[in-house]
Amino acid sequence: MNSTSPPPVLPPSPRGTILFAHGSRDPLWRKPIETVAQTIARLDPEGQVSCAFLELCEPDLPTCVDHMVASGALQLTVVPMFLGVGKHAREDLPVLMQALKERHPQVSFILKAAIGEEPQLIELMARLAIA
Repeated sequence: MNSTSPPPVLPPSPRGTILFAHGSRDPLWRKPIETVAQTIARLDPEGQVSCAFLELCEPDLPTCVDHMVASGALQLTVVPMFLGVGKHAREDLPVLMQALKERHPQVSFILKAAIGEEPQLIELMARLAIA
């Protein structure tokens, strides 16, 4: 999928997962995020899953949420795909989330911690580093 591709057609589902990443001009940069989304879709075929980006890639978070809500989502989990908690995760994302809650008051939003703060991922990265 390139930056001009339309969002994927999502199966109707009351819940969804959005992998939220920074974005890059390099079209290959997004492949790992999309691979995680494909894995989620395989593991949880009943839910919607999509990727959204802060900048330089499409779709952005509001567009992604709009599409999922239009497909019937009533509960959306946003997973920040950041290894560290920098300005984007600490400042930009909460502002975006508040605007989304106001725009879609019927939707329950769950904002996860940045993926890099998850103990399981920290341990996995350490194990991979020493393997």
